[in-house]
Amino acid sequence: MIVTVTPNPSLDRTVTLSSPLTRGAVQRVDSVTVEPGGKGINVARALTLAHVDALAVLPCADDDPLLSALSARAVPFRGVPIAEPVRTNLAITESDGTTTKLNERGARLDAAALDALTRCVLATAQHAAWVVLSGSLPPGVPDDWYAELVALLAPMTCRVAVDTSEAPLAALAAAFDVAAPDLIKPNAEELAGLVDGSAAELEDAVAQGDPSPVVAAAGHLVDRGVGTVLATLGAAGAVLVNSTGAWLATPPPIAPRSTVGAGDASLAGYLRAAVGGAEPPRCLRMAVGYGSAAAALPGSALPSPEQLDLDAVPVIPLIPTNPEVLQ
Repeated sequence: MIVTVTPNPSLDRTVTLSSPLTRGAVQRVDSVTVEPGGKGINVARALTLAHVDALAVLPCADDDPLLSALSARAVPFRGVPIAEPVRTNLAITESDGTTTKLNERGARLDAAALDALTRCVLATAQHAAWVVLSGSLPPGVPDDWYAELVALLAPMTCRVAVDTSEAPLAALAAAFDVAAPDLIKPNAEELAGLVDGSAAELEDAVAQGDPSPVVAAAGHLVDRGVGTVLATLGAAGAVLVNSTGAWLATPPPIAPRSTVGAGDASLAGYLRAAVGGAEPPRCLRMAVGYGSAAAALPGSALPSPEQLDLDAVPVIPLIPTNPEVLQ
């Protein structure tokens, strides 16, 4: 089983426009979708579509519409009751796939709710192959909560993946000596921040056919104890780095419709392959296949296995690797 933890869940409302967004103007909306959201929930949704056993752990009132939305999509969940409703996030998607996101801060967790959420994570982790800690932290949760959880989960048999940003990511990195996860999934901006680099330089290097700066940055994190770094680079694909090697995968050509959830889909793809026993290049191929398929879908829709085109995702080894895991 894969347990996903979403401390700051949401209802994601996506508005699609047929013309570019114009600040200060009145514009007609083509369509509106509302989906259960939050990064960990998106991972659980994608895994459920692939018939992978997943459980979404989240703070949420028993009568919150978010839980009804998860039930309607057959996504198993474990809710920790809180008094406030979950937030609503708004994404505005233009016809070329450009997406503007307006995210609320989220419901505050008091000390009792946070303690209950922590205990729920540790209890469900006892039966998990992976625990995925995803997204921002809501008001009331200290920046180092993910780092604390990674340290608490370390003695268990499950592996731990983290996908977060800003202060929670910085706090996790500061604790790598005692809380280095098995997998992190930074984008270019997050990876650059972890090594005091430039996101633009990383993205430009990959666009010019030189992924070595990304490999070097990710390799620095592996040297600090992180098991694997899955660096997602948008239209340039993704780079995977672990102690045995590094690989680059590029996506097939698509007509982008929305980037909402694409990174979460990539993480779901990696985990789907990993729990199936795949070697790193196959995990990377699945990650990029999922991410590109999600970007081709409207709103925050997530792809089913039938919507993937894995044969169109080439994987290239970048540095000497163990020959047994080249392809």
